[in-house]
This record gives sequence, C-alpha cells and structure tokens, in this order.
Amino acid sequence: MKLLHIALLAAALMFGLPAAAQDKPASDSMQLLREKLKADKKQLIAENLPLTEAEAKRFWPIYEGYQKELAKVNDQIALLIVDYAREYNAKSLTDAKARALIDRLIGIEEQEVRMKRALVKKLDKALPGTKVARYVQLENKVRALVKYEIAGEVPLAQ
Repeated sequence: MKLLHIALLAAALMFGLPAAAQDKPASDSMQLLREKLKADKKQLIAENLPLTEAEAKRFWPIYEGYQKELAKVNDQIALLIVDYAREYNAKSLTDAKARALIDRLIGIEEQEVRMKRALVKKLDKALPGTKVARYVQLENKVRALVKYEIAGEVPLAQ
C-alpha cells in the first residue's frame, strides 16, 4: 500500500488529482498547495523571462491558456500513476496491463508535444524568437524536475 500513498501524494502535490479522487480535508489542503505551486511557477517564469509591457500583455494570456491545457495532461498522468500503483500493489500487473499503461503514457506524451507545438506557434506571434526559446526552456526545466521527482518515487515494473 505504500506505493499507492506515494503515488497519490506525488500526483496530488505535483499535478493535482481530480477532486473526486480525494477526500474533503485533503482536497482543501492540496488545493492550497497546488495554488501555491502554480503561483511559484508563474513567479519563476516572470523573474526569468524579461518582457516589455507590450510583450507581457500578449504573453500572459497565452501562458494561462497553456497552463490550463497542461493541467488536463497532468491529471491524466496522475491517474496513470494511480492505476499503475493499484496494479503494482496488488501484484496484478500482467504483460497486457503493462502494455496498456505504456500505450496510455505514450499517448499522453504525444498530446503534450502537440500542445507544445501549438504553444510555440502562438508565442511566435507574441514574442521574439529568443524569448520564445527561453520560455520553452523554463517550461521544460520545470516539467523535467516534476517528472524526475515522480520517477524517483515510482518503482520499476515487476
């Protein structure tokens, strides 16, 4: 049962599980934590992406839209982790179930790449290329840290 708790905690902290997956008191505290993480990320971007006033007016709505789309991807990842944890803890991960989880993961990753391509097209209209590149780098660094933390907690399939 330990992996399920770790997976739920990691998913809730890093991504935020859908409200139905949490009990009420945990949901309230996790929501506050998610809001803090969201604000911290926005501050990180603001501090590391110098924008003129005109650029900022164009950039921040694009950023907010992307974060909303990314939250949906994050929910899918969190649910995938929960499903894997359930199978792992029950020692019921078959080859077929493992393959299905892999297919879901690849689908999620493909969706994220499509979103990133669409994001860059929007940003190209709003910012100079070097600032688009800088933002994409910052977003990639944050995503890599989150994924690294989760990967460290999720045991290898057996």
